[in-house]
Amino acid sequence: MSVSASPAPPRTGEAGLPPRSTSGERMALSAVLLGFFTIMVDAMIVNVALPSIGRGFGTGMTGLQWVVDGYTLAFAAFLLSAGAISDRVGARQAFAVGLALFVAASAVCGLAPDLGVLVAARLVQGAGAAMVVPSSLALLRETFPDPAARARAIALWGVSGSVGAAAGPVAGGLLTLIDWRMIFFVNLPVGAVALALLGRARPSPRRQVPFDWAGQVAAVATMGALTYAVIEAGADGFGAAQALTAFAVAVVAAVVYLIAQARGLHPMTPLSLLRSRTMSLSVAIGFALNVGFYGMIFLLGLYLQQVHGLSALATGAAFLPMTVLTSFMGPVAARLTVRLGARMPVSTGQSLMAVGLLAMVAVPGGAPIWLSVVLMVPVGAGGAMAVTALTALLLESVPAERAGVAGGVLNAARQLGGALAVAVFGALVADRTGFVAGLHTSLLIAASTVAASVVATWLLKPVRRAQ
Repeated sequence: MSVSASPAPPRTGEAGLPPRSTSGERMALSAVLLGFFTIMVDAMIVNVALPSIGRGFGTGMTGLQWVVDGYTLAFAAFLLSAGAISDRVGARQAFAVGLALFVAASAVCGLAPDLGVLVAARLVQGAGAAMVVPSSLALLRETFPDPAARARAIALWGVSGSVGAAAGPVAGGLLTLIDWRMIFFVNLPVGAVALALLGRARPSPRRQVPFDWAGQVAAVATMGALTYAVIEAGADGFGAAQALTAFAVAVVAAVVYLIAQARGLHPMTPLSLLRSRTMSLSVAIGFALNVGFYGMIFLLGLYLQQVHGLSALATGAAFLPMTVLTSFMGPVAARLTVRLGARMPVSTGQSLMAVGLLAMVAVPGGAPIWLSVVLMVPVGAGGAMAVTALTALLLESVPAERAGVAGGVLNAARQLGGALAVAVFGALVADRTGFVAGLHTSLLIAASTVAASVVATWLLKPVRRAQ
């Protein structure tokens, strides 16, 4: 960009405001990438530390499932309204509040005196993370109005999230070597830097968007009761009174949620949005992808330590090859999406995941560790490719004013898939004497779910190609 000798009068953008400076764009993008990376690391970082947490608090599989699912469940439940809140208060402001809440809850997690406090703080962490995700997408959309620039920014966003999720086990192994509490304390300085960068970005415009209290309460009740029911059923059987009651609550809450969205004046998830074929299929595909990826990370973190006897550090190192390759897949997926449309990179990524998961099913319990390490690579790389392309497709298919809501719905489906995967698979491997059999059954379920979603991918409409 050339610089004239005398300053030119400021141009005006939307609502008569001057356009963002290049510095402001860089600051906003840097804050978004760092913040999103941090919350995605936290979604995965605890998996390697679970045995250490279990020993520290004297808890079994059910307690450990809640340490993981407390985060992902709140993440999923509050993502739905977080999109509307982001639109109402402004993307940058919502991002700052969510990240600050996440950092504060991280400090409580690190200081937790017992399992109950840890799980409660993980719930708050998830609520803060839920605010970050849709606001980060909306912030990118308004910061980069040009489709090509936005596609590159979204590609970097996808890379930061995918690398964060894949790097979580590696970071967990390193930090657990010191103390498992460090996996939470590390969020404090990183979050502080992201908030400082965000302070240099321009405030976002606000829109009058009423809050859907009935829908939000019903969504939390549905997801919470369903996850609780699955975990309790795994521990006590599907005929247990607690499990049956929780399932009943989940069904009733789901009905209330649908009625609230259909009849409410200001629903947080307009059913008209879900009637879009691209939106509904993207939600189903996102759910399946996280069943495969989150399920694998949870299972392999336990498998390498409980069956092979690896330390937390060695277990984290086992995830390193997958992490390295995953970091390259986002830009590749973005370029492929621009040239060929979204269906090819999404279906290719799904296929890689399904093949890797199916291959793991055939691995016997006494197989060398390097075989599991190799088979993790297509799962992680395929997931990163599919998520990046899927997100770009979704944001191109919705109006700008729906970007926050659409991003919230997609990521809520993904997090719910991960939460249910941990709940179901944790129940299948809870008996240590039958751990390997439960592991193989879980991986087969994950592979089948991802493989089935490939069919849905080919029903997606082609994305517009950037000029």
